[in-house]
Amino acid sequence: MKKKSAEKKRHVVAWVNKAEWDQVLEYLYSKDSALQRYALQRVSAWRGRYANSTPVAVDCTADLVRCQVLDRSGQLDGDDLVLLYGAALVRFVNLITERQQGRTARPLRRLAGNLNIPEWVVDLRHDFTHRKLPTLKWCRKGCKVVLEWLQQEYWSRQLGGGPSEDWESQSDVEDEEVELKRQEDELIARQKEMEAYKNARELLISFEKEQFQAFDGHPEGEEKGLWPAPFADMSWLLGEIKQFALESSDLLIDVLLEDGFLVPTVEQLETLGCDTTDSASPPEHRIPPTFLRFWLPLLKMLNSPSFIHLLLEKLFVELKLLAKEQNNHRAFYIPAWISEVILCNSNKFEYHFETKGQKKARMKERIFVNRIQLRWQQLLTACLDAPCISTPHLLQLILDDMEHPLPLETRQRLLQLCSIYTQTTHSEFEAPPQSKHQPIYTLESLHEKLQHSKRRSHPRHSTGESEMSESSQPDVQVEKARLLRGSPWQICTDKVWWKNYPLGKVPGQSDDPSCLMVENYSTMTVFDQPVDLESSATHNVPGASAPVRTSEGLLWNHGDVNKLKSGLQLF
Repeated sequence: MKKKSAEKKRHVVAWVNKAEWDQVLEYLYSKDSALQRYALQRVSAWRGRYANSTPVAVDCTADLVRCQVLDRSGQLDGDDLVLLYGAALVRFVNLITERQQGRTARPLRRLAGNLNIPEWVVDLRHDFTHRKLPTLKWCRKGCKVVLEWLQQEYWSRQLGGGPSEDWESQSDVEDEEVELKRQEDELIARQKEMEAYKNARELLISFEKEQFQAFDGHPEGEEKGLWPAPFADMSWLLGEIKQFALESSDLLIDVLLEDGFLVPTVEQLETLGCDTTDSASPPEHRIPPTFLRFWLPLLKMLNSPSFIHLLLEKLFVELKLLAKEQNNHRAFYIPAWISEVILCNSNKFEYHFETKGQKKARMKERIFVNRIQLRWQQLLTACLDAPCISTPHLLQLILDDMEHPLPLETRQRLLQLCSIYTQTTHSEFEAPPQSKHQPIYTLESLHEKLQHSKRRSHPRHSTGESEMSESSQPDVQVEKARLLRGSPWQICTDKVWWKNYPLGKVPGQSDDPSCLMVENYSTMTVFDQPVDLESSATHNVPGASAPVRTSEGLLWNHGDVNKLKSGLQLF
């Protein structure tokens, strides 16, 4: 093995020995034109022996030295010399940078910079090929600099007998190769991602087509939206989607959350006979039943805990983006899907009055039946990071369904803060214990306590029904009177047209201000009032009793003020 590696390092050279090499190098860089001509003749002999494999650096050096020899001879005028120098410099830049060009073209300035070739030399080459010819002075300067570069990067490195054209920096070449490899890998990855995205859309569009065909093929007597069992084609399609989800569930969810899939278009809703308006209030954000049944076959197949949790996370990310986009249609369906998934996972919504058949039918309309161990802390953080009008309702669902719930007071305060931040009403949330015993000062606080009291006595009645029937229930007035016990307010049972009375005036009140005086009262002096010792002590400083003289005369001192107070009485 050592013999083979040694043989690989051998090179067939055109010079007789190292002495000839040293002589040619010395003569090429000599100031004597005669010696340079001799060196050029020897290089011509080397070219004959090398045929087409002459080292590039040797060729370029000979071309540039020939320009200097002809320049000193005075046989050519300035324009001819410019063209001669130009041809040599263009060949140098092209041949030296040629080896660094890969399969994709790269700028010459960048390649020359990797080889420590001055940028202005590349600009000279550009001027020769594309612009006005440079002056002879710049041509001579470029020739001198390039010859110095060749001597340093090639000739001075040939200590042995074999030529080595590895003057370029190996580390730079390796860096270029690594960069090219990275770019190629990124391009391949992007192409694969685009192909996977295209496949995901095609699979989901095929699923939608099958579902719409099944919906349109229903007999008129049967209820629309109750799809039959999947056909063979649908079963095969669901299997393909499941396999895709195993490989790239992240991408599949991204496509599902695009418009036209889990967020339906108006045309899709009209085809399914669903309401196309998004007028429901946030707590009522629920997926239309027909649209939910439309996606149930697919979602039931993808209901693994990891997929469900990833779906919830991405739904909250979309909800956060909606704060900037202001898309009302998406703002309805994104929180509605979050609510649907969390409600499916909850065991607190049991209906004890329903029959077995009703319970079985309800279970069929759930994405999953068995409870999933979700990462509640992450979902709680994601929910709080997406503040919008639906956040308090979603936060309530999460707090109610957590495996290890937070303390009651913490939940209540969190809900109140969320409602304040999102500027939504929090009347549907239970008030903190300490607020239940606070006195009523405003009409709003009376309504809040009244609603809280009615929810405790009738938990299954909706708020809307209670408000509609409020005026017709005789017990409401009694409940209001009970809540106002100990309050400075009372319920007015008389039928009074309050719009006829200005603010601050009641029926039967006289216009005489003296009627506001109370009949029974007691008096007390100012000195009998409770005094804040700390605040009064700050005024009892030395010298405070001394009169204070100003430009307007003497002001009252502390003793004078005490005399004035002693004559005052409070009612």
